[in-house]
Amino acid sequence: MDELVRLPLFVANWKMNKTVREAEHCAVDIVRLTARSRAVSVCIAAPYTALAAVGRKIADTRVWLGAQNCHALAKGAFTGEISVAMLTDLGCQGFLIGHSERRQLFGETDAAVALKVQAAVAAKCTAIVCVGETEQERAAGETLRVIERQLSHGLSGLSQEAAGAWLVIAYEPVWAIGTGHNASPAEVAEVHRQIRAWLSGCFGEKVAGAVRILYGGSVKPDNTAELAGLADVDGALVGGASLDAETFAEIVTRFDQATRGKKPS
Repeated sequence: MDELVRLPLFVANWKMNKTVREAEHCAVDIVRLTARSRAVSVCIAAPYTALAAVGRKIADTRVWLGAQNCHALAKGAFTGEISVAMLTDLGCQGFLIGHSERRQLFGETDAAVALKVQAAVAAKCTAIVCVGETEQERAAGETLRVIERQLSHGLSGLSQEAAGAWLVIAYEPVWAIGTGHNASPAEVAEVHRQIRAWLSGCFGEKVAGAVRILYGGSVKPDNTAELAGLADVDGALVGGASLDAETFAEIVTRFDQATRGKKPS
């Protein structure tokens, strides 16, 4: 989607928030407030009910439309589900896949993630694949094992070409989401470095160097510059802080300022 290698990406994940009117107003503000940050890519992952309206508001801007989930199959008797084709028809260019809330609350498995990734890349859409460990898994020293399992199972069958063109990874430690507790820079750096190494082993060094790895876990303006200084952090998946356009734009701006001239690792 983006022509620049590892152009920082910021995803506003609004989750189950905002009426259509509220979503429209926030989308317009995000477009306006992030316009000064030219060396970044911005995605709004709006709730299903607001996708069409938000898509119209951000059409012909640098901000692109994403969905918070998708179904792996094109059509069928799946009450309450929405297919990739239906979402792209609304203007969606990418999807969050395997978000921790989908895994924890709705029982989404690594196998389900793999099918959704295949559906997304087949439609030439960005697959933002979320991985992360729970507090118990981190306490048990299983963080890297959990991440590698989620990657190996969730990306099974993905070709090198597809990974290089359409894959984004978002590391979101489950224990830090919405809690106000952020992983330390050392913890983030270790996991992102491991993800990059895994990608290199699976898809080759060139693809690994091009795939963006986002951090998600209580991202806010105050910790943005610190995260931006880490070599393998290529943007952020932002939840609660993205509900306010000014706060989200401040995250984008601070990251953009802190990473000017930053070279891929």
